[in-house]
Amino acid sequence: MIRDATAADIPVLQDIEVRAGEPFAAAGMETVAGDDPLPAAVLGEFVLDGRAWLSEEEGRPVGYLIASTVDGNAHIDQVSVLPEFRGQRIGRRLIDRAVRWAAGRGSAAITLTTFTEVPWNGPYYERLGFRYLDPAEETPGLRAVRSAEAAHGLDRWPRACMTASVSAWEYA
Repeated sequence: MIRDATAADIPVLQDIEVRAGEPFAAAGMETVAGDDPLPAAVLGEFVLDGRAWLSEEEGRPVGYLIASTVDGNAHIDQVSVLPEFRGQRIGRRLIDRAVRWAAGRGSAAITLTTFTEVPWNGPYYERLGFRYLDPAEETPGLRAVRSAEAAHGLDRWPRACMTASVSAWEYA
């Protein structure tokens, strides 16, 4: 079940983010695995604006997604799923929810940034229907997102922007 996240869920979202990052250590990305979760105040903004969704399995929180708008398109800021629940289409259902939100706001596309060589990142999003943006296609807002990521040290590993058409999205 996917529902809107509430302020009471913020510590749970942070825990999910930390736990979802653990597999990055096995991929040689210890810095990513050990990164702090988003601050409660930042998550609170997403929650208050209705841009945060929580996935539950048998009443247990197992994943979440937060979204924003970048240059008129919906943008997935974070999607995290507990490692023991990967492969159960939880991330896909969360992304479907974000695409519905995007459609309701009149967004033509949904974007994200991702690691290109991590199997549960870029290749996963490609299987869902996202495509890589050529750097010349990146909007000013996406370039700003990428710049902030680079300043945070995420460009130590190959990263890129991706996009999918909201109107052509095939829901699971």
